[in-house]
Parts: sequence; C-alpha cells; structure tokens
Amino acid sequence: MIPVFDGHNDVLSKLLRARDGAESRFLTGAPEMQVDLPRARASGFAGGLCAIWVSTPDQTLDDQGDLPRVPQESALQQTIAQAALLQRIVRRSGGAVRLCRSAAEIRAAMAEGSFAAVFHVEGIEAATEDLDLLHVLHAAGLRTLGPVWSRPNIFAHGVPFVMGHDPDLGGGLTEAGKDLVRLCNELRILVDLSHMNDAGFWDVAKISDAPLVASHSNAFALCPHSRNATDRQLDAIRETGGLIGLNFGVRFLHPEGIRDPEMGLDVMLRHIDYLVERVGIDHVGLGSDFDGTFMSRHIGDVSGVQRLLEALRAAGYDEEDLAKIAHRNWIATLERAWGQ
Repeated sequence: MIPVFDGHNDVLSKLLRARDGAESRFLTGAPEMQVDLPRARASGFAGGLCAIWVSTPDQTLDDQGDLPRVPQESALQQTIAQAALLQRIVRRSGGAVRLCRSAAEIRAAMAEGSFAAVFHVEGIEAATEDLDLLHVLHAAGLRTLGPVWSRPNIFAHGVPFVMGHDPDLGGGLTEAGKDLVRLCNELRILVDLSHMNDAGFWDVAKISDAPLVASHSNAFALCPHSRNATDRQLDAIRETGGLIGLNFGVRFLHPEGIRDPEMGLDVMLRHIDYLVERVGIDHVGLGSDFDGTFMSRHIGDVSGVQRLLEALRAAGYDEEDLAKIAHRNWIATLERAWGQ
C-alpha cells in the first residue's frame, strides 16, 4: 500500500461529540467513526492534519445568510477540550500516535509505523484580538490554522455553503485577521484557505510569504460550490508553490452538488485530473474531510483511500505520481511553510 498523509480530518470534534472514553475508542476502534487507529493502520492511512472545530447549537442563518458566530468563551472551552484529547491520544498510544511539529518528524513517524498527527485549528474563534492564545497553542504543537470555518468571526468572513455561487461572498480579513496572518508567518504556522471566501483568500495572498494552501477543497469549474477553488485561486496556489487537497465530500464533488451515496470514484478522478492539469502534479494532495462530511459508499471511511489510489493507478497515474498525491506533496509543502 502507498502510505497516505491526509490534509484534513475532524476526528477530534466527532470523538468528543459521541461519548466518553474518546481516546480509548480512537486507539482501539470506533465503528461510528470514519477514522480510528486500527483501520488507519490497515488502510495505509499514515497521518494527517487533525482539526479542532467548534460547534454552536444554533444553526439558524442570519439575514445575510451566514451561520451564527460562536461565543468566544464556548469556542475556547471546546478548543482546549479537543487539544487535550489530542495530547491524551498521543500519550496513551505508546508511540503509535505522534504529534509532529516538522516534516522530519512526519517522515520519521511514517517510517516507524506511527500515526503522524499534525495539530490544526479550523476557525480560530477561541482567540481574541490580542492573539495571546496563538502563542500558547503553538507551544502545544499547533502548526496549521484556518482563520475561519464557514461563518464569520473577528478575523474574517468564512464562505457560506452555497451551491451555484462562486466564493465571492462577504468581506475579507479584518485588521485583526491581518495581524493573525502576520503572526502565523512569524511563528511558521501554515495558513489554510479552505473555508475562506474570495476576498479573504486574496487578502492572505497579499500578506503571506508562505505557500498558499487549501487543505480540503475541490475544483469550482467541475462543481460550482462556494467552498471550492476557482481557476484564479488555483493559479495562485501553483505560483506560490502551494497545495490543494481533494475533499472527499460528495456535495463538493458532484457537478450538481447533491448528496448522492452512489457517486462513483470517477467523479473524484475528474477533479484530480483537473487539479493536476491546472496546478501541476507537485501541488495536489488529499484532504479527505473524514468525520466531517458526507461521503459516497465507494469511499465510505478510511478503508476507501486505497481504492481511490487504485482507481488513479488504473487511470494511468504512475507510482511516483501516486506517492506525490498520497503523501509526498503534503510533506514537501509543510516543509516549505515551516522551514523545517
């Protein structure tokens, strides 16, 4: 099996929502999850960006069509709980899961058969404008960060979920958001552009000196959903030596954006073909969104990643190309962004 290092999963938030004993269930097997350690090992799923995502009970859209903001106190509580869960999983795994802060640590963990976990935050609602929390999280291992999820916060305007509309929805970075990006550059925290609207994307592009990365997004040209990347955005990702990770979610792949459980792997292949043609083979990876979105039964859970790679092999991708898409491109991009 070709090892897979993946650009996005929501294991931490889903584990905490399910029930107690979260770390034990991840380590020994959690059938309600799309990823747990036993299935990851059996599937060659060698690691990835493990996201902290915070929820709000109120999902009612406001007058502008946006999801409500998460109160900072609630976001902070949920962020700490998930960060602590990641630390407990690492500590109790006996070396089977490693928290990685550099590309060298990722490669070492993969070489030794450990799950290489990178601490990621998807929407930094827990932080205030002073950004003190960012220093604390960085010390705890945070190395990648998305300023927003698909709702507004004090840093930017997350792109709403809209089929049939491009990402040009809402304003760009606030002054606090610009300060956030500058501090991320200083601390060598990669800024993730998935869930960022068009204005925010270009604000980050103006400020950041790091590769532009959309960890779990697809081609807008094939699926016109606001969460997907336009050709112009893809060109900027290529020009900065960045990366786009294929999101396995059906509604971000299907040309009509419908939740089709029978959607075939051929649709995913079309997106990969398009992305490779647009940005080049060195700038495409996987960003599954496991445990965070609805997927076709042909992928289902982590066991489906090798089926996708086999489909790519059958479509003419050679072993070098497959290794790049499966893990090498992600690790190389993180190495450039982190400087180590």
